[in-house]
Amino acid sequence: MATKKKTDETEETVDTAAAAGAESEAVEAKAEAATTEEAPKKAPAKKAKAATAETAEPAADGEANKVHKGKRAEKIGVVTSDKMTLTVVVRVDRLVKHPIYRKYVRKRKKFMAHDEKGAKIGDKVRIVETRPMSARKRWRVVEIIQKAEL
Repeated sequence: MATKKKTDETEETVDTAAAAGAESEAVEAKAEAATTEEAPKKAPAKKAKAATAETAEPAADGEANKVHKGKRAEKIGVVTSDKMTLTVVVRVDRLVKHPIYRKYVRKRKKFMAHDEKGAKIGDKVRIVETRPMSARKRWRVVEIIQKAEL
């Protein structure tokens, strides 16, 4: 009987394999039919897009070459060091609510920023995230909000 069971199992697997083969052939035939039907539909759509792009009016003078990738991060802080050439260290303070005690805790972080505006120690400045300019400098001074009081 053991041999009969094995033959029954092999017959069942052969039957299921044949059925699966027939199903896969049907799926392939449907896929080929779908690709032949979709190909003519896609070509006119591309032409329509190209036509609308040609008819669109060009942008204003300086806006044609600008690529907007999103809003850059901005922070406001106080300059703590200006001893480097074209670089300042900006300290940014923020208040964070403590998760357990529910009190506000003051957190500080220092950023190195590229400075062509001439900021001095004590100035309040706005910095913007930019491409890496050196190993630790990834920010740029956009404006000096308030000059330091002497």
